[in-house]
Amino acid sequence: MDSNDLVLISVDDHIIEPPDLFVHHLAPKYLDRAPTLVRNDEGSDVWTFGEVVVETSALNAVAGRPKEEYGLEPQSLDEVRPGCYDVDERVRDMDAGGVLASMNFPSFPTFTARVFASDDPDLSLALVRAYNDWHIDEWCGAHPGRFIPMAVPVIWDPEETAGEIRRTAAKGCHSLSFTENPAALGYPSFHDEYWDPVWRACCDTGTVLSIHLGSSGRLSIPAVDSPPDVMITLQPMNIQSAAADLLWSRVLKNFPQLRVALSEGGTGWIPYFLDRVDRTYEMHRAWTLQDFGRRLPSEVFREHFLTCFISDPVGVELRDRIGVDNMAWEADYPHSDSMWPTAPEELHAVFTANAVSDGDIRKMTHENAMRWYSFDPFVHVPREAATVGALRERAAGHDVTVMSRSTRVRTPDEKLEGFRKRARRAMAAEQR
Repeated sequence: MDSNDLVLISVDDHIIEPPDLFVHHLAPKYLDRAPTLVRNDEGSDVWTFGEVVVETSALNAVAGRPKEEYGLEPQSLDEVRPGCYDVDERVRDMDAGGVLASMNFPSFPTFTARVFASDDPDLSLALVRAYNDWHIDEWCGAHPGRFIPMAVPVIWDPEETAGEIRRTAAKGCHSLSFTENPAALGYPSFHDEYWDPVWRACCDTGTVLSIHLGSSGRLSIPAVDSPPDVMITLQPMNIQSAAADLLWSRVLKNFPQLRVALSEGGTGWIPYFLDRVDRTYEMHRAWTLQDFGRRLPSEVFREHFLTCFISDPVGVELRDRIGVDNMAWEADYPHSDSMWPTAPEELHAVFTANAVSDGDIRKMTHENAMRWYSFDPFVHVPREAATVGALRERAAGHDVTVMSRSTRVRTPDEKLEGFRKRARRAMAAEQR
């Protein structure tokens, strides 16, 4: 299969929310209390909500910038591509990058929308619903067939979350952004019956629990003076912990229809993980009292978990040991791991090096995403217009030039110090 013939659906990208997010979807009585994007005296765009200030509005949105500018978060919308926050420009960037469809995680509300929690439960619930309506009706609705809708939870109330799952599923949304470790956020763990209404609603509506790395608010870093490369290397570790925690929990036994996506967690670690869980089951189930019936844990994993990768040559090479029906591609636009706009060429090179069949390519690039998320783009986009080549032809002339967008020049030492300050804040928050 030529790279121009690929059909690419990404199951992990990100939105940088625009200033008018709540204007059309929040009741007028709440508008003056809604989160607001403001530019502070330092020239940074920040979201404010009561006493809460979300310092970085353009989190890691470095697509199209030179790598020398990585390591320092953009501080304003002026420093990012318009495709980060403008849906029409996003689709143009997708066309230029050969991507047919995309699922977009939130940014400033956090993956679990916990920013919306307040001492007014009616306002907090209204904000979650307004965000979901904006995302589904305005962002995804602007270009049918180009986005997999995703809802955020009412993380502080499982019954309200269940209601929101059902409400958004009726609007065609079958993905819920959720945390990799609720206990780290101060809520009951996966093992507690507290979350049963959420699991039940997901099963009833065919909604996938989409768990993104970092969604517990924790950094995988040994010490604040560790080099930033340590944290970047260890980022998938939290996802592996979530996979083990859910696999051995009562959740999958009591809710056998529940499906979980391990977003941005990579796939190369999974063959060892599956060997390890099977060995653990063989050696220890007599005293841990685990019981999967006649199945192995690895078989249960393949029934319930979708694994996601950006490039991951090792995972692609070991696809048969992972389960090719459980692998889906992700672009990670506009974050620093993204291959935009050259993903088709880089991905094709990985497929070619590992002699991947056309059938397996189709599964990993779009068919698995369509099946898991109950999403059919071809209702709106003819197949012949959905390939990398066709999309790029449509985007002819769209500027994808790598260019500096930074309004500040900082030295490598300043970038490292900024990283360490963020690490110290994160570790202090975890200890609290």
